[in-house]
Amino acid sequence: MAVRAVRGAVQLERDEAGHMDEQVSSLLTAVLGRNGLVADDLISIWFTATPDLHSDFPAAAARGIGIVDVPLICAQELDIVGAMPRVVRILAHVETYLAKSEMQHVYLGATAALRKDIAQ
Repeated sequence: MAVRAVRGAVQLERDEAGHMDEQVSSLLTAVLGRNGLVADDLISIWFTATPDLHSDFPAAAARGIGIVDVPLICAQELDIVGAMPRVVRILAHVETYLAKSEMQHVYLGATAALRKDIAQ
């Protein structure tokens, strides 16, 4: 078994706590599902949000779907002119038998444009 990192992102339609919870939960569920992972495979998750998101902590969504004994941390993305607005990104460290090349990075909706090289 190896330690791997998996990336993902989602763009919110609006800065609202319930909407953030829904969208980040969908992102996490997709990352786990596409990689055949369960919560016990998670080592840690970094969440970042663009500076225009203030309504809630993205990590709260993880707790809401049962990821309760995994270290989580939230940070703010750099405020770059022209960057895609209202984006939450994740970087999850996991234990898996998958090779690096087999990891499925998940960029939902418009965020696929952020990483065309690895978006699934």
